[in-house]
Amino acid sequence: MRAVVLVGGLGTRLRPLTTDLPKQMLPILDRPMIEHVVGHLATHGIDEVVLSLGFLPGAFLDAYPDGRCAGVPLTYAVEPEPLDTAGAIRFAAEDAGIEETFLVLNGDVLTDLAVDELILFHRASGAEATVSLTPVDDPSRYGVVPTDADGRVTGFIEKPPADEAPCNWINAGTYVLEPSVLQRIPPGRRVSVEREVFPAMADAGTLFGFRSECYWVDTGTPETYLDVQLDLMDGVRGPARSGVDDAAEVHTGAMVRRSVIGPGAVVAEGARVCDSVVMAGSNIGEGAVVDGSLVGRDASIGSDAQVLGFSVVGHGAVVAVGERLDGDRRPEQD
Repeated sequence: MRAVVLVGGLGTRLRPLTTDLPKQMLPILDRPMIEHVVGHLATHGIDEVVLSLGFLPGAFLDAYPDGRCAGVPLTYAVEPEPLDTAGAIRFAAEDAGIEETFLVLNGDVLTDLAVDELILFHRASGAEATVSLTPVDDPSRYGVVPTDADGRVTGFIEKPPADEAPCNWINAGTYVLEPSVLQRIPPGRRVSVEREVFPAMADAGTLFGFRSECYWVDTGTPETYLDVQLDLMDGVRGPARSGVDDAAEVHTGAMVRRSVIGPGAVVAEGARVCDSVVMAGSNIGEGAVVDGSLVGRDASIGSDAQVLGFSVVGHGAVVAVGERLDGDRRPEQD
């Protein structure tokens, strides 16, 4: 089976880290996010991935010039203009010549979903499309998907008020689609699969939901992008892993706790880095503190500076000596 992976978004919630880099190319520990996503698909028998590209497609082409990612062959489908989620699915599937049942997933979700079980459920139910579902505490930020006892979707409500959500099972961003779904997507314009296509299919009774309580995180915010890396270091997903790269330099008088320190990064004498990500080539000056924050590649945190409270320091940015950031972004965003 082939999979279309949607990676064309702007990643605005992670700016400035995504100003000049697609979020799926941001590192998760030791490799880009997209390699975690594609590698998971490979373990469940997906033998080709179509990357649906929009924003900065060259970043993917440059990273995988041989057309393989995590050992899986890649096909690239570059949108001529933004087409939203459904439009991107139709364009990518047609561009790649997909004419059989196929998988679609959002490229910014990290999950341990049993994709093979999702596919088996889809085939057994006779669905035209099947949506993976996951439970959340606050469904108001997502598409809420109630189902009947057989798994048939009875409604598809995008971001309802918390007190009006019919359940807490939400769209988890992985779908199995029959090729007939493509004909439900008008060509040549922006079309949302969540707001147009799936609600219409729910009304027609051809959309099913597959419930799973497996690990699932949408990595699109600073908090969740950090969380998925802490989970890997804490052993939430398999054996605990170190976040400090062998090519990083951590001085003996520095303290690094529960943090990612990328290759070529330097943590100077007396500095403290806790619950944070410091990307490749960055420098954390003497006595500086980075706590619960993200530091992009080749950034410089001056001596005795403080970067706190989910602050985000962009690639190549500078935090001056003694400066304090608390929940801020550098450079500042509009």
